[in-house]
Amino acid sequence: MKKSRLGKIIEIIENNDVETQEDLALRLKEAGFAVTQATVSRDIRELKLTKVTTLSGKQKYVVLSEDGKRGDKYTRVLSDGLVSMDMAQNILVVKTVSGMAMAVAAALDELKFDEIVGCIAGDDTIFVAVRTVSETKSLMEKISNIVTK
Repeated sequence: MKKSRLGKIIEIIENNDVETQEDLALRLKEAGFAVTQATVSRDIRELKLTKVTTLSGKQKYVVLSEDGKRGDKYTRVLSDGLVSMDMAQNILVVKTVSGMAMAVAAALDELKFDEIVGCIAGDDTIFVAVRTVSETKSLMEKISNIVTK
């Protein structure tokens, strides 16, 4: 039962902009799952869901988990959140949609680009430390290829 409920949660948040635990609980109940707020809260932690800001300024849950579709989820977060990139020597400066810098930085970390030493995220800007200038150019090209697919 738990496994099917967790699967349903992923399905719900992938297909809908779910802003609150209450909204998620209601959608689960509509799908036939008897849940409490405490159950939904535990499921959110177990699935490692996080909230990101949408283009309209609202919050929604997204999956940043260790499942079989890991790359797809992270590339989608990267594609949805990235606004622009610029380089300052071996620092890549990534501009994101307001409120999405942490999610995009987490996606960059999880995509495990060899060039990246680490990321620091604010609200809409990420500083990505890269080993060399040439690797910064290479990384920008890789990210561009992901977001233009």
